[in-house]
Amino acid sequence: MDFLSILGFILAVGLVGFGMTFDQEAMKLVFTNIRAFVDVPSMAITIGGTIGVMMISFPAGAFKKIGSHLKIIVRPYAFNPVQSISQIVSLATEARMKGLLSLEDKLNEIDEPFLHNSLMLVVDSVDSEKVRKAMETELEQLDERHALDRRFYEKAASYAPAFGMIGTLVGLILMLGNMSDVDALAKGMAVALITTLYGSLLANIIFLPMASKLKARHEEEFLCKQLVMEGVLAIQEGENPKFIEEKLFKLLPASYKKTEEEKEKDGQKKAAKKKRRRRNNKEIVE
Repeated sequence: MDFLSILGFILAVGLVGFGMTFDQEAMKLVFTNIRAFVDVPSMAITIGGTIGVMMISFPAGAFKKIGSHLKIIVRPYAFNPVQSISQIVSLATEARMKGLLSLEDKLNEIDEPFLHNSLMLVVDSVDSEKVRKAMETELEQLDERHALDRRFYEKAASYAPAFGMIGTLVGLILMLGNMSDVDALAKGMAVALITTLYGSLLANIIFLPMASKLKARHEEEFLCKQLVMEGVLAIQEGENPKFIEEKLFKLLPASYKKTEEEKEKDGQKKAAKKKRRRRNNKEIVE
């Protein structure tokens, strides 16, 4: 569960709500202020208009993916590059000791489809260039598919403020057309301002964060699959497992390398503490 995404959404909505309801003079929350920010025509223009043009812009399949995208954001699959490298090194060691055909027994233990299918090609003695081409094609398709998913929310983020502006123009027209009617003037002003607010909230609290989070998830998955591709090709070439490990770690971003260095330092510190304890215990016994 990605609690950071949930907490961020609650924090964003909560602080906007706080700003709407907090009375600075009385120093308390006035929840009746919320009524001033609820306007049905403004919702119809902004939310309805955005949904309408999204239906024109994208096929029905794009809307069906919304549920799975929310699941990816809230309950993501854990892509761990370091774990992927460890798995590749283990397979490379197995292949080095017993040959490539020995990996066939390991295929049933591998749940990740990309690694499973790639190793199957290697076990079937497919030419290394064809294996590389097949893996690169799959990665390209993955990149294009995920980019299209992100574009769905990026487009929505551009349409929502545009319809907020359309609502503003509608409100101004209503206001200027009834300058003599005070009630119509106030109503037109409310529509003019609130639609802009709705469009901005939709874009900046929902659509843009979703697109950004999907991009982050894509980068995690894409990195792991790049490591798998390079690792599988190295296994097929019969390279040394230690060399493969070093090669794959060089492909990791600096943030992952720093984490691994910190873990290694922590391990060294723990080992040093154990040695000191043993030495102290010996001295006490003596």
